[in-house]
Amino acid sequence: MRHIISILVENKPGALSRISGLFSGRGYNIESLSVGVTNDPKVSIMTIVTKGDDKIVEQIIKQLRKLINTLKVRDVTQIEHIEREMFLIKVQALPKYRSDIFNIVNTFRAKVVDLTGESMVIEITGTKDKNQAFIKVLEPYGLIELVRTGSVAIGRGNKATTDFTKQDTKQI
Repeated sequence: MRHIISILVENKPGALSRISGLFSGRGYNIESLSVGVTNDPKVSIMTIVTKGDDKIVEQIIKQLRKLINTLKVRDVTQIEHIEREMFLIKVQALPKYRSDIFNIVNTFRAKVVDLTGESMVIEITGTKDKNQAFIKVLEPYGLIELVRTGSVAIGRGNKATTDFTKQDTKQI
């Protein structure tokens, strides 16, 4: 089963290395990884997507909580949440096909962020399925390049994704 793990860490050198090392050292695969500073510059949030049964993910979470610089760990998959990833797609955009491509962009609520004589760069944010469908529709025009972020997720409702019960929290 696919799991989204949210990790609050002290924003210090080596934190990412220790976490990715835990995964690789134990033979766990990271499908996607996104890291960014929070509204507190001393704290970063990592969103890691991995696959494994509940027992394996429970082990991963227990081991993550023991790492230096780790403040909080949560399996976001267990709560109601919103998940997104962003793609930048460079597509061939010869003048005779531009209006068709612009129509596709508008249909998917994407955005053109760069336009040259023969290509355009399009930004799309959404679920993995929506983004994959968008790519499939653009393929006939000639994809030149594609880059994507890892997934990010946030809990729904008035509680923060990083609100944890006492049993979920590692004290620093």
